[in-house]
Amino acid sequence: MKIAIIGVGAMGSVYAGFLANAGNEVWALDVQLDHIEAIRKRGLRIEGISGDRVVEIAATTDANDVGPCDLVVIATKAMHVKAAAKSARSLLRENTTVLTIQNGIGSFEKVASLLGKEKITIGVAGGFGASIKGPGHVHHNGMELIRFGEMVGPVTTRLKKIADVWSDAGFNVKTYDDIQRMVWEKLICNVCFSGVCTVSHSQIRVVLNDTHLWEIAKGCTQEAYQVARAKGIQVSFNEPIAYARAFGEKMPDARPSMLLDHMAGKASEIDAINGAIVREGKAMKIPSPFNTVISSLIIAEENKMGWR
Repeated sequence: MKIAIIGVGAMGSVYAGFLANAGNEVWALDVQLDHIEAIRKRGLRIEGISGDRVVEIAATTDANDVGPCDLVVIATKAMHVKAAAKSARSLLRENTTVLTIQNGIGSFEKVASLLGKEKITIGVAGGFGASIKGPGHVHHNGMELIRFGEMVGPVTTRLKKIADVWSDAGFNVKTYDDIQRMVWEKLICNVCFSGVCTVSHSQIRVVLNDTHLWEIAKGCTQEAYQVARAKGIQVSFNEPIAYARAFGEKMPDARPSMLLDHMAGKASEIDAINGAIVREGKAMKIPSPFNTVISSLIIAEENKMGWR
């Protein structure tokens, strides 16, 4: 299968490396020239629980170099999906499928508005941890599960085919008829830890063990759950605090990607995570004071640092 990965940061690099290592024709597209040049010259080094190896991958900063693909994976941060979708237009043919994998909510609607709802499938990565160690070098730890679903409707033949390709590459994959439920279940966990860890510059274990930080995290989580219920999202649990805590206890040493973005001097996905609860809460007339404060603090910091 010919696959383009748009956005080869930490997660996108892992996707590209595993899929290429399984024999697919993979193109890595990104605006980070040093990373792309390193992949071109030396290949992509993937280090972590799966071992340590170098994979040869075609890499470019220009989508026009690639040509039409069978699958286009948009793996950018949420705030970059519009630009990624626009660049993907030259990669599409009539039967190309687009798979978009981001934290938070709102990204796939943006992609669909530009590329067409009928082309869009959604991925939800859970229990993953990855970081860029340097140009052309990615490290990963947890690889729990990737959930796939159609943007509209139940599991299809094309979705099963995509899932098989990812499974053959070494990913643990499941397909779902109701991917929106999966999106919101992950969002509730992200809302619990991402903003609080970022504001407090803490690993997840610190939030779990600090009484004051955990109270804030619980407030954020409960608000997200209330918004999900109001929107008619049928999540699989009735105790959101316990669910989110169990999620965090699986990776206590992790730093959420939002915190890693700030550590790297970059804007975060706050608008798609805690900020999304504020936005959706207003629409549903549900107060979200915890998420409002967390979002405001992070946005103010990003504005002050000139990252936005």
